[in-house]
Amino acid sequence: MLMSSRNQPALLEYGPNGFRVLRTGRFVLCAVSGVEIGLEDLRYWSVEHQEAYASAELATKRLTGEG
Repeated sequence: MLMSSRNQPALLEYGPNGFRVLRTGRFVLCAVSGVEIGLEDLRYWSVEHQEAYASAELATKRLTGEG
């Protein structure tokens, strides 16, 4: 069965002021919790690690080595 791009995670390139879509999709996965984050809700990511986070708390946890 073929999946539409809407059911797959997007592939993004994270920059300091935004992100660029490399492969279309409707969400990305949080690098800490694994929860789906809709692209319209994505606010936290790491340019260095090239990964997304579902909340400021999860981003802090990951970036301080606690996650």
